[in-house]
Amino acid sequence: MDLSYILNHLGEEREKYHGAVVPPITQSSIFAFPSVADMRTGFSDEFAEHMYTRGNNPTVAILRKKVAALEGAEDCLAFGSGAAAIAAAVFASVRSGDHVVCVARPYSWTRSLLRDLLPRFGVATTFVDGTDTGNFERALESATRLIVLESPNSMTYEQQDLAAVAALARERGIRTLCDNSYATPLNQSPLADGIDLVVHSATKYLNGHSDVVAGMLCGSQAILRDVFKGPYMTFGAILSPHDAWLLLRGMRTLAVRMERIAATTAKVLAFAEGHPKIRQVYHPQASSNPQLGLTERQLRGSSGLLTIELDAEDVAGVERFCDALQRFLMTVSWGGYESLAFPVCAVFPPNAPLHSASPVSLDLVRLSVGLEEADVLIADLDQALSRI
Repeated sequence: MDLSYILNHLGEEREKYHGAVVPPITQSSIFAFPSVADMRTGFSDEFAEHMYTRGNNPTVAILRKKVAALEGAEDCLAFGSGAAAIAAAVFASVRSGDHVVCVARPYSWTRSLLRDLLPRFGVATTFVDGTDTGNFERALESATRLIVLESPNSMTYEQQDLAAVAALARERGIRTLCDNSYATPLNQSPLADGIDLVVHSATKYLNGHSDVVAGMLCGSQAILRDVFKGPYMTFGAILSPHDAWLLLRGMRTLAVRMERIAATTAKVLAFAEGHPKIRQVYHPQASSNPQLGLTERQLRGSSGLLTIELDAEDVAGVERFCDALQRFLMTVSWGGYESLAFPVCAVFPPNAPLHSASPVSLDLVRLSVGLEEADVLIADLDQALSRI
């Protein structure tokens, strides 16, 4: 299937809703059956049948088909957030006494799940520098059941050699999970490299409009049915039909948005790499990235996230830069149509030192490039950098 067919037509059985070009929102919590026999059939396979929206819903089903096709997966489950999708995948993969290996700098709520919550249930985690595949092998134990990857991550953009880690895990019967939110299915295909499960914070690029919180989990139907009958149905962290409809709307423009964002980001990256007030730029395609070879081999394109390390003497200098920004909105998250700035120092008290025990330095500011013109964003960065 070509990309435009997936985004614009796949799963949209228009003959069922009067030829409407835009699929309707099936805003129903329950679905009726004409007979006990039909209802019994529904109970026998809630993964595929429409019985109760906590399990399956027609609007959500269209979204599932599209995202699964984009990732080259057999199927997909939709969640109320990316964190919920990750948690469901992890809980379906481990039990008490098991061991997990995870990259050293994952999404903060992934780290919290593995470091703080799972030990209550007897599951231990080892965090490793994933830029060296050998670190995964050295961290494996007889009880290791899951390897959690995030390539690239969403702050300093370290990558893992997905094919190499997948081969290592498969030899030992270990499941692999990769967060593909940064790259999107357009720019990276972890399942094709042998990864078992792919997760997305669909809040980000898949939606692209900063008006939905959602998560997607892609993989084989066998694994996803196991997730479905366990944490998916039990925890109930589902995506509403209305939010699924908004995601379908946002995904219509995924390809053109990512193309525009990549072109603008290339110009912003070139500006940042040459500015004297920026000590270092983090981005998979940055000239200083030691993993440029892996970037060229594993990623098909760029997204709009880059992180700048400011040449500031203290946190006050970082704050002056951020407070002076006019076109970059200061907030969390990323991947929408608008350009954003997230200063790491905002998570800490104002008198915190630039270099503390934090996993990342407080002089880092993550930028998410949106759909504004490149010269406008560069001018905004330039004037703000003069305030440091």
